[in-house]
Amino acid sequence: MKPTDIKIEDYRTPDWPIEPFLYKRWSPRAMSGDNLNNEEVMSLLEAARWAPSSYNAQHWRFLYAAKGSAHWDTFLALLVEGNLAWAKNASLLIVVVSRTTTEPEGNPVRTYSFDAGAAWQNIALQASAMGLVSHGMQGFDYDKARTELNVPDDFSIEIMIAVGKPGEIENLPESARQREAPNSRKPLGEIIID
Repeated sequence: MKPTDIKIEDYRTPDWPIEPFLYKRWSPRAMSGDNLNNEEVMSLLEAARWAPSSYNAQHWRFLYAAKGSAHWDTFLALLVEGNLAWAKNASLLIVVVSRTTTEPEGNPVRTYSFDAGAAWQNIALQASAMGLVSHGMQGFDYDKARTELNVPDDFSIEIMIAVGKPGEIENLPESARQREAPNSRKPLGEIIID
């Protein structure tokens, strides 16, 4: 069974009417290892480009490696063991960084992480719309990423993303296989204050 075969409605039901693409997006780990073509990769990054940002500054930057590329092993080596076990079958690994200062003045920016998060959400939604799977991870070595990927000091390292074509859930390591289902969300009453 592939993650795209799972009936989302068995796991998630919104309490209020929303667009189905919002709750049908989830973060599978089962990926086939098949490569994405350049058009697919650029469509994902193009979606991120259109995210909203404070003052339209677009503080985010995407460092990426496609499976089999010259930098693939460098990106894989950043992952913690638990994520490496399944993310090695991704087609694309992306490290999202965001500029913490304005250009060219160098003044502090308060919304850099918030804006980068919006860009990541666009990648996740675009991947889902394309029949791909995507999974954001904090389980990687941030210090090593800064060094190995030559990230300047005025950029924050935000997240690593694995993207790929859906694979068989049965091929995941046991620990990941047990978690390979859409999760729910806290009730709205726990996250809003009126």
